[in-house]
Amino acid sequence: MSPPKAPSDLSRGELEAEVAALRGEVSELKQLVLGLREEIARVKGLKGRPVIKPSGMENATEAKRVGKRGKRRGRGKVTPRVAVETQVIQVTPPAGSQFKGYEPYQVQDLVITARVVRYRRERWLTPSGETIVAPLPEGTRGHFGPELRRYVLMQYHQGQVTVERLVAQLQAVGIAISKREVMRLLIHRQDDFLEENREVLRAGLETADWITVDDTGARHRGATAVCTQIGNDNFAWFGTTGSKSRLNFLELLRAGHTDYVVNDAALDYMREHNLSGAVIQQLAGHPQRQFADPAAWQHHLEQLGISALQVTPDPTRVATEGALWGAIAEHGFLNEAVIVSDDAGQFNVGTHALCWIHAERLVHKLETFTDQQRAAQQLVRGLIWWFYADLKAYQAAPTARRRSEMRARFDRIFLRTTGFATLDRLLQRQHANKAELLMVLDHPEIPLHTNGSENDIRCQVTKRQVSGGTKTDIGRDCRDAFLGLGKTCRKLGVTFWNYLGARLGVAGTPVVPRLAELIRCRGQPA
Repeated sequence: MSPPKAPSDLSRGELEAEVAALRGEVSELKQLVLGLREEIARVKGLKGRPVIKPSGMENATEAKRVGKRGKRRGRGKVTPRVAVETQVIQVTPPAGSQFKGYEPYQVQDLVITARVVRYRRERWLTPSGETIVAPLPEGTRGHFGPELRRYVLMQYHQGQVTVERLVAQLQAVGIAISKREVMRLLIHRQDDFLEENREVLRAGLETADWITVDDTGARHRGATAVCTQIGNDNFAWFGTTGSKSRLNFLELLRAGHTDYVVNDAALDYMREHNLSGAVIQQLAGHPQRQFADPAAWQHHLEQLGISALQVTPDPTRVATEGALWGAIAEHGFLNEAVIVSDDAGQFNVGTHALCWIHAERLVHKLETFTDQQRAAQQLVRGLIWWFYADLKAYQAAPTARRRSEMRARFDRIFLRTTGFATLDRLLQRQHANKAELLMVLDHPEIPLHTNGSENDIRCQVTKRQVSGGTKTDIGRDCRDAFLGLGKTCRKLGVTFWNYLGARLGVAGTPVVPRLAELIRCRGQPA
């Protein structure tokens, strides 16, 4: 086995990949160490790590429902979502009985049965010598029909059923199918779905007033990867890549485009991130301002001598981030939209707001050792909860006077001295994020948290735990696309079952418009 290359001999891309892999290994080692510590404590009879429950700030500040207490709501009437069949059940009564009509009793059931059709396709030979064969019914692809394909996609992506169990299910009902054939149904020839998933992201970014973002760990080709979620109340989109850098996030926000653009938005980004004025003048003064792909952009940087500069901040990185941001603006994405995140650095681009739940969680999880420290922690948490509730009330009825009052109150909370040194440093750090935590005062429409993103991304976490990682790029893309399409359907009020049936050509399925059209209709001002 050849020795590893020296760091100085590696390219930038190889170094980034190496760092990403090392980060993943360090994270796994940390989890292993924590597990060993807990096991040692258990064997020694010591107390383990304290179990800290979620803060509950969001639920605790919800307005209480008005109504009678102690009265349990009943189940209510069950309304079938399909056509109802009527069957008459007869009984033999004793002689002399009088008929009194019928007593209705409704039962829902499910019929799953294997069905095999042998099509005898007519063949004709035309006078010109051409052979004509009757086409297969719409939706038939290969030797499996659209209903079976819909069931496989639904079970695997929304039902989170593993491939092995899915094969066992299908074989149990009489379908002759192998694991390899199920995998083909899941990932082969899904270009239409991948394209619609890309359309969903573009429509969402074009119409959004705000988006929330989050990421989670993933495995791809046996290596550590990152799955990023982007979405709001109208759509959800997932993309798995090898890095969680800001460059990676900006590339995802281009929604499938590969160009780099040096425009006013790009130049403003470069100035905000302290790129040298001389470098900005070089880029702004060059006649070519748009580049088709990464190779053309890198060639441009080399021609200008920017790639060879060895200064901080890295001119190549900042210029590339700026050109990506320029491309995002050029395509009409995120036009003055607010990006709400959990304070991860890679998401801090454009108009940025922070999640209050994550901010309060830092105070909530702070370890205390004395009664005085615990009292200071509870006091600050109470003030934050109270402030959070008033922010929600402000969203419902924003006024200029209330806005200035909330800003002054924020200072009183986060500039206070409690005597608990660790808590005081934390409050000062949070006060430095004042503009991003109070972004809601200028944009009352944005959410105060990233709970939507965290809820969306749980399906990716479940998929990772159930099925592990992906082995091919097309498998990764299909997994991300179908999970995102399923979440988007739910937000738009479309059942995923009907959506799949409409796209696969299942007979009798209601028409489902393109999801991007529905998103644009929702995004239009009332």
